[in-house]
Amino acid sequence: MTHRIGTREEWLAARLELLQAEKELTRRSDEVARRRQDLPWVRIDKTYRFETEAGSVALADLFGGRSQLLVYHFMFGPDYKAGCPSCSAIADGFDGFAVHLANHDVMLYAVSRAPLGKLQTYKQRLGWRFPWASSFGSDFNADFNVGFTEAQQREGGIEYNYRREPAWAGQEPAPKERAENPPAEGGILAEIAATAGTDPSTFIRERPGMSAFALVDGVVYHTYSTYARGLDGLWGMYQWLDRAPLGRNEAGMWWRRRDEYAKA
Repeated sequence: MTHRIGTREEWLAARLELLQAEKELTRRSDEVARRRQDLPWVRIDKTYRFETEAGSVALADLFGGRSQLLVYHFMFGPDYKAGCPSCSAIADGFDGFAVHLANHDVMLYAVSRAPLGKLQTYKQRLGWRFPWASSFGSDFNADFNVGFTEAQQREGGIEYNYRREPAWAGQEPAPKERAENPPAEGGILAEIAATAGTDPSTFIRERPGMSAFALVDGVVYHTYSTYARGLDGLWGMYQWLDRAPLGRNEAGMWWRRRDEYAKA
């Protein structure tokens, strides 16, 4: 490894220059956050049912007495044997801040299409405590563009991250498409799918995302959704790696589920 070596004075000068760029980025991020909150709200009149540890509930029940709900669309399809490893790495951070959100009028839930029993078994395996609901049998994942059918995949009917994808022909996505779809990033889709106990086409019929909802006078409103690289800010380990000396420094699929590193 080679890297430019300098004096403390040279480092400080470069650091102060970088600080200005960081401040500009922070101000820009604050402005983008305000624009998120300024989006029009869309009333949800459709009935969705979820299976939870408390039984079958409606979307309004997921708020748990709060006025705001954040849903992480966790990639765990009915045919998976384990959750997506990337979603699992993101979810590793949920327990720590869910309690803070809950005490600030915000409820956090993960939602997946796998049956509740599968979710509970996987949750126990990884030692998680955050609430996780199954949307199995409902239109929730489809309506929020994170769950698709084989027919949609085959006929080019998948709209994800606010764009329509070409029909699936069994090949790895092109580089531009990989950049928009983290599960396939770096041409490692088959490897990641195998870790979930499924094949690539089945695996990517589930997609990651995050949606926000508000509850006002008993009415639920959809306020925001983001997908693909829009989830970067929620993936805590990458925020740390972006500040490490070598950055993300990725070559293929280096990350694992938290209980798999010792086996690698």
